[in-house]
Amino acid sequence: MARPPRYDSGRFLDAAVRLAAEAGPAAVTMAAVAKAVGAPSGSVYHRFASRPALLAEVWLRTVEDFQEGWFAALGDGGQGPRAAARAAAVHVVAWSRAQPRAAALLLYGPADFGQGGWPEESEARARAGHERVRTALAELCADLGEDGARAAERVALAVVDVPLTIVRRHLRRGEDLPPYAEQLAGDSALALLGAG
Repeated sequence: MARPPRYDSGRFLDAAVRLAAEAGPAAVTMAAVAKAVGAPSGSVYHRFASRPALLAEVWLRTVEDFQEGWFAALGDGGQGPRAAARAAAVHVVAWSRAQPRAAALLLYGPADFGQGGWPEESEARARAGHERVRTALAELCADLGEDGARAAERVALAVVDVPLTIVRRHLRRGEDLPPYAEQLAGDSALALLGAG
């Protein structure tokens, strides 16, 4: 019977998230991740073929975790599209509060995590995720009875950009999110979308 691996991919990715949250994506090196876990460097290379592959997985795992909750909130439109939009905006802040280190990564972009050098499989995952977000925002616009580039920008501002701005301001200062941050994100989303 094979022995389970002593160092699994999740431990390395968790260490990479901590490193990136504390000192930025440049701090995520194979050697630094191995040291943070207390593993030999070869263990990291055994799971990730290169630093770009590691950086891609750190970014994608974080974004995909965030997006799953965001899509779930946005898809809960039983009370109408404005309620779903509010729930999606609130999710941005609530997820960030629950996972501040992971949220710190979202203050960067994929280019900061070396996207130009990612393996094609990782690029494909990133494209699929981006397309899924674009489709969800277009569907929300349609559900709100709006169309056009201006409406799309306003919806994205309401359910993504403003909530991330609330998070960004506090995380960059090293502060906890205030207790009213979720309420502020939800109220801002509704204000941007109109009372309708």
